[in-house]
Amino acid sequence: MSRPHRRPLARLTIALALPALILSSTSTAEAADTPAPATPTPHRSQGCASPPPQEPGQSVQHSLASGDLERSYRLHLPDDYDEHRAWPVVLAFHGRGNTGAGTEEFSGLSELPAVVVYPEGVIGQGDGDRQAWQGAPYSAPGVDDVAFTHDLLDTVESDLCVDRARVYATGKSNGGGFTALLACAAADRVTAIAPVAPALYPHDLDCEPERPVPTLSFHGTEDATIPYTGDPERGLPDLPTWNAERAEAGDCRPDPRARRVDPDVIEYRWTGCAPGAAVGHVAIEGGGHTWPGADSYSGGGHTTRTIEAHEEMWRFMSRFRLPLV
Repeated sequence: MSRPHRRPLARLTIALALPALILSSTSTAEAADTPAPATPTPHRSQGCASPPPQEPGQSVQHSLASGDLERSYRLHLPDDYDEHRAWPVVLAFHGRGNTGAGTEEFSGLSELPAVVVYPEGVIGQGDGDRQAWQGAPYSAPGVDDVAFTHDLLDTVESDLCVDRARVYATGKSNGGGFTALLACAAADRVTAIAPVAPALYPHDLDCEPERPVPTLSFHGTEDATIPYTGDPERGLPDLPTWNAERAEAGDCRPDPRARRVDPDVIEYRWTGCAPGAAVGHVAIEGGGHTWPGADSYSGGGHTTRTIEAHEEMWRFMSRFRLPLV
């Protein structure tokens, strides 16, 4: 299905005064969180020059062993995949009860110039057979999804030609929350994250990231499933506080710059961050528990049609490289 053109946030310059926030021009905001210059030489994986496990342009289900479980993932290769070129990788984690195929359908992520991997969670606890990710109260006890992510990346790097310094993670709801967990527990392999409507449950992992991971989050202000203002009874933080904590970890200035880029979209950028530690947030006014720009059902509530989340997150994440030796 062809997608209608949405205006990219980075090219809009409309500003609206907001209480307690400092307004900025597009050029100022972008210059403030521009990452340090990166080496143009990719960190090529061992799979370079090897024939791929599937035809370019296809999305195919694969399996691998992780821990004591047989796990699976959906793999999409770009139409022009070339085993002699080191490609960036996007890990896309589905929400509770969804699948990799379902996330691929509504997200538009397979349109990106990257190898896109849609991992499958393990059936968790609670109502029905619903796949979930580590860190949520309804996830399967004892399942180590962080270890699974490492095993999955090992497999991708072995089978394909990818750039180990350009591994990005996104996800919806429970999957978005899991990317935040990876930013803590796998900062040595995940370059940047872009959670959408993330379920940011507190986790019990004792981890101290080696580096602050660049983060761009998306959330609807009328999300009835994961409220924008948080839910103390479930341990869910409000989004402004969570983003402020990410900014503090990255040595950013405390007050974000804000600009309204569409009638229902406000973009927040923290400035003065340490090199490679950018923090941004996209608030969808009136948005529900949905993926911005989704062309099929992605959750309850209103879905904005003014931006495409996959385009905006790619514009943000693809600027960064993991500082590998």
